Amino acid sequence: MAGAEKHYVMPRATFEAPVKLAIVISPYYRDIADNMLAGATAEIEASGGSYEVVEVPGALEIPTAIGIAERLSNFDGYVALGCVIRGETTHYETVCNDSSRALQMLGLQGLCIGNGILTVENRRQAEVRADPADQNKGGGAAAAALHLVALTRKWGSRRKGVGFVPDAEDYKLAGELKDNPTA
Repeated sequence: MAGAEKHYVMPRATFEAPVKLAIVISPYYRDIADNMLAGATAEIEASGGSYEVVEVPGALEIPTAIGIAERLSNFDGYVALGCVIRGETTHYETVCNDSSRALQMLGLQGLCIGNGILTVENRRQAEVRADPADQNKGGGAAAAALHLVALTRKWGSRRKGVGFVPDAEDYKLAGELKDNPTA
C-alpha cells in the first residue's frame, strides 16, 4: 500500500535574505484548499518567508495567475494549490494535464514553482493528501518552491520576466556581423 511507504524529505531550505512567495490557490473544494493552505503557510513561515494568497476560480487559472504575477510583481517563487477530483467526463484529464503542463512550462522558463494541485480519484484521497497532519501536500509544494528559490539564489542573480533573456552582448541587430559590427 502506497500510504504506508516512507520517503525522504529534504532538510528545510534556508535563506540569508527574505523570501516572498505567492500562493495561488483554487478554493473549488474549500475544505481541501484550506488544509493545503495551512500546510503551505506553515512551511513558508518555518523557513522565515512571507507570502501572499491569491484565489482563482479553478486549477486551469492557476498557471495564468502565476504568469501575471511574475510579470507584474516581485515574488521570489510560487505555490500552486488546488484539487481536481475525477468525475464522469473527460474534463478531469483536460484540467489535470493542461494545468500541470502550463506550470511545467513556466518552471522551465525559470519560475520557482511548487506544484500542489492534487489530481485524485475521489474525495477521500484528496482529504488524506491535503491534511497537514498526514501527507501535507500543501507544505510539500511550498517546500519545493522554497528549494527552487534557494537553488536560484545559489546559482546567480534573478532575471525579471518569463522566458529566455540573453546577456546584453548577445543582442545583435539584423545585418551586423558578430566580430565586426561596422563591416
